Amino acid sequence: MGSIEAPIITTIDADQCEAVWPLSVEAGWNQNVADWRFMLSAGRGFGCRDQNGIWQASSLVLPLGDKLAWISMVLVTNTRRRGGLGTGLLKRCIAEVQASGAVAGLDATDDGRPIYLPLGFRDLYRIARWHFDGAKDARSNIALRPLAPSDLAAVIAYDCALSGMERPALLKHLAGRQPNTAWVAETAGRLKGFVMGREGRSASSIGPVVADDETIGLALIGRAAASVPGPFIIDVPDAHAEIRAWLEQQGAVSPRGYMRMTLGRAPGLDDPGHLFALAGPELG
Repeated sequence: MGSIEAPIITTIDADQCEAVWPLSVEAGWNQNVADWRFMLSAGRGFGCRDQNGIWQASSLVLPLGDKLAWISMVLVTNTRRRGGLGTGLLKRCIAEVQASGAVAGLDATDDGRPIYLPLGFRDLYRIARWHFDGAKDARSNIALRPLAPSDLAAVIAYDCALSGMERPALLKHLAGRQPNTAWVAETAGRLKGFVMGREGRSASSIGPVVADDETIGLALIGRAAASVPGPFIIDVPDAHAEIRAWLEQQGAVSPRGYMRMTLGRAPGLDDPGHLFALAGPELG
């Protein structure tokens, strides 16, 4: 018998965003075409097609500065699963990150974590994904105002100092995706936190939320959720009990979660003390 040819891995260019989107739809994920377009433009995608040119699998590397890169969107269509295709794409992404001299990061599902641990990834902290239909503005005395274009430089510097990530392109992109969810907290003209959001395929995603403390982070989340119609999803590190209690009061449920992991050490990334919601597991 002849040997089975190994799948050919090719790059996924940004002009393929609509063609590759059905993979995340099939998986039930929330990304829309705008998400794919940004990720493929700012990062590098790898995938495999069938003989008709239809994408059967995908993966993505999104640089977050020179020292960190995020691996995500490892998807395989149902008919091609359990054949090693996803693992092959994951290893291709790892090789891409390591060739650049960066540390690889990702957010692993409970099913994915056993695959990543033998490859050398280590646990940082757990994250819960929450779903809720709507929310009342969180009552607080925190001074909040809509994010303005003139705030972006300060927001980018603030985020870099507190999140452990360098993501100016992402923040500029998100600031324009769903402007009504973009807010800043400030005291005496000093930035104390920010929130951004984006529309998704089936729900609006709130995040990232970075702030001086959890009370400010909660005020920002509440304001964003009160500013646009639901439903919503938000990914919150488990360490933030005050935000978890507020979400439960809004009727939110958390059917699944993630483990933030890195292959190597990324200073500042292992402490979610100022990170109150992720941009999303696909974005870091």
